[in-house]
Amino acid sequence: MIALIPAYEPAEHLPTLVTALAAADPGLGIVVVDDGSGPAYASIFARAAAAGATILRHDRNLGKGAALKTGLAHVHGVAPSEGVVSADADGQHTCADIVAVADRVRALGERDGRTLVLGCRTFDGAVPLRSRLGNDISRRLFRAAAGWPLSDTQTGLRGFPAALVPWLIGLPGERFEYEQRMLLGLHGAGFTAEEIPIATVYLAGNESSHFRPVLDSVRVTLPTLVFAASSLLGFAVDTIALFLLQAATGALVPSIIAARLVSASVNFFVNRRVVFLRRGREGMWRQLGSYVLLAAVLLASNIVWLSYLTGIGMSLWGAKLLTEIVLFCTSYRTQRSSVFAPAYRAGGISRTAVADSSPHTAC
Repeated sequence: MIALIPAYEPAEHLPTLVTALAAADPGLGIVVVDDGSGPAYASIFARAAAAGATILRHDRNLGKGAALKTGLAHVHGVAPSEGVVSADADGQHTCADIVAVADRVRALGERDGRTLVLGCRTFDGAVPLRSRLGNDISRRLFRAAAGWPLSDTQTGLRGFPAALVPWLIGLPGERFEYEQRMLLGLHGAGFTAEEIPIATVYLAGNESSHFRPVLDSVRVTLPTLVFAASSLLGFAVDTIALFLLQAATGALVPSIIAARLVSASVNFFVNRRVVFLRRGREGMWRQLGSYVLLAAVLLASNIVWLSYLTGIGMSLWGAKLLTEIVLFCTSYRTQRSSVFAPAYRAGGISRTAVADSSPHTAC
């Protein structure tokens, strides 16, 4: 098992954490990625190395996502059978919680090597307002988009089984948005997740964090917004095509069919490649067949609704809007849960309490 710590301009806490981890779990390898911190922080990384960490370096700051992928690629190259637990360098994760997540990955690996273990904060007590609000907003957006609940979407304490590492290395994203893409694409890639509770820790008002409330909140939530809004793209393409075709031909039903063929083709490829991050050819024909079947059902429903509503005197604009509202939820949920679901369907999230009698809680 390897502990992976991405670090950019870390405080003195970093070598202390490495020392504590090495003492608490001698079997835990430790990799620290210096994400372009510069010469001013060389002594801190030197002390972390002296405490037992392997130091990897970026010549310039590339972002947390890039640092995580550098560390994951290193682990996969030198120890491909090892799981990884990632933790932040700013003191938000206690030694006890890091070891607890690592232990859970080890335990699950004996029977289930496809579960991402998430150390989730409870946000009790004196939590900075920006962190409390940021988590609450992203948690609600995430549940609406992904279809499964997660209590802490921004946690950096995550345990990865070895089987998850190759997928993580190829996942898009270089900065804070990388971790959100990881969660959004998890079930679609055939993996599942489990939460364990961890302490909510903020040192000196969380001053050591490099999370920028405005810019990085946009980066974190952007993949979620893309995920949720992708079906609206199909609506826009379908609406524009329908009005152009209907104006040119005057035939409603043929225009509906042609517009839906255009929008369905666009929607399928956007959803597959951008939203659900299914880039390879694996499963494409199964997904395409499922999508065609769904599109046929929705097309029939669309024709029935539009014909009826325009037949009773409603304008085409109004009929189109009402029809799409009715069919939107069905289309979106079916694509997420069935069309782009992998052959191996990952289960929902589970929550596992960490026993207070853990032998590592004293570190």
